[in-house]
Amino acid sequence: MKATICGQTLELVEGDITKQRVDAIVNAANSRLAGGGGVDGAIHRGGGPEIMAETDRLHPDGCPTGSAVISCAGRLPAKHVIHAVGPVWSGGRRGEPDLLAGAHRRCLELAVEHDCRSIAFPAISTGVYGYPLDQAARVAIQTAIQFLQEQGRPELVRFVLFGRPAYDEFAAALTELAPPS
Repeated sequence: MKATICGQTLELVEGDITKQRVDAIVNAANSRLAGGGGVDGAIHRGGGPEIMAETDRLHPDGCPTGSAVISCAGRLPAKHVIHAVGPVWSGGRRGEPDLLAGAHRRCLELAVEHDCRSIAFPAISTGVYGYPLDQAARVAIQTAIQFLQEQGRPELVRFVLFGRPAYDEFAAALTELAPPS
């Protein structure tokens, strides 16, 4: 599913983010940038130890929730990995939507700052962090649309969803917020 926003493409696909041939893939990281399970574990396994070595060297204090940092992509087909720290869901009472939007926005800013023409996101915070998929999808899609409207780049923003339920929630959000092209 695709939509065109200010001449740029916002796309949804179901698949494996580690296989994406884009300039940057986004890692759903923890604040210590210490590796973990889910998307984080898959990215570190696929990219190899170079990613962890670079994040340890460049970001020894980690990354705050609601933000992101960039590293090499090691052996992955992407050029960069952008490590985004989304919020743990606490019922929506601790600023989770703003933190999730901030993480997405910072990823897009880093992509532009590093001349990335394409970026692929997972469904940040929806795994072990427990963010409800429907709400996370709306925040992610709305943030991407706003950024594309303001900046007119990157050329491609892709959400790579693992499993049909995630794809369906992101498709519903995209259909509501920007009718597909």
